[in-house]
Amino acid sequence: MATINPDIIVDARGSYCPGPLMELIKTIKKAEVGQVIAVYSSDSGSKKDIPLWVEKAGHELIAINDKGEYTEFLVKKKK
Repeated sequence: MATINPDIIVDARGSYCPGPLMELIKTIKKAEVGQVIAVYSSDSGSKKDIPLWVEKAGHELIAINDKGEYTEFLVKKKK
């Protein structure tokens, strides 16, 4: 699989639910369609919250990568 280089990185490590999701929402509103946003979250709740919101909001969840101390979510803005 090819490496995906995000256009925007949101480092929400150390932030607790719903902080990482709120940071993603704030960032995706400013992003352009087609841009890829990486969210780094150390909060376990993000593994459920972020994928559910991405689907509901109509964007694309490209990948969820376990990085050990945090999880990386790659989201593509679709609209």
